[in-house]
Amino acid sequence: MINIVIIEDNKYMREGWKTILDFERDFCVIAEYESCEDAFEKTELEIADVVLLDIQLPGMHGTEGVKFIREINPDAVVMMVTIHDDDERIFKALKNGAMGYLSKKISPEELIDAVRSANEGGSPMSPNIARKVINSFHSSGNSNAVQLSDTESKVLKLLAEGDSYKGISKKVFLSVDGVRYHIRNIYTKLEVSNKSEAVAKALRNKLI
Repeated sequence: MINIVIIEDNKYMREGWKTILDFERDFCVIAEYESCEDAFEKTELEIADVVLLDIQLPGMHGTEGVKFIREINPDAVVMMVTIHDDDERIFKALKNGAMGYLSKKISPEELIDAVRSANEGGSPMSPNIARKVINSFHSSGNSNAVQLSDTESKVLKLLAEGDSYKGISKKVFLSVDGVRYHIRNIYTKLEVSNKSEAVAKALRNKLI
């Protein structure tokens, strides 16, 4: 069962997401809040697998809230779900630990797929947001001295495209543990600590 927490100040949006997600047999929305502050007062974040987090919240904004959520539960996958797609908010959210960034225009089917993908190790992004991220990093910086093996480059490219560890393992003909081994090596070479930082640095330095 995938435990989901929703933090969204729009009551109708919040209830809509809950209805959509709770309909899936392997999903359970264990809590819903209208602000980060409300969520921090409770304990559900400690057992959440996936957190859907709005950016423009009353009080603490989601771009800051994601840092605290990751401190409370480092294993939780935080996905921003928002109407805002400006570069500054996107990169701040990703830098602070968000593992996905979805538009509120997303369809119910896409939301379900995104939650499931995120829980399996993917980093889902709405297409328009993914393009912004890629275009931004393509336009800044030059490649540095970091050298990735062919397999590491393939693994990192698939990771950037949102594939789960299991999905990557099938495409590069490795076990899931083998994929994890290569990802650990990639993190070491890039001097990063998570997928978001690895993908961002690789794109910025044109390694993939």
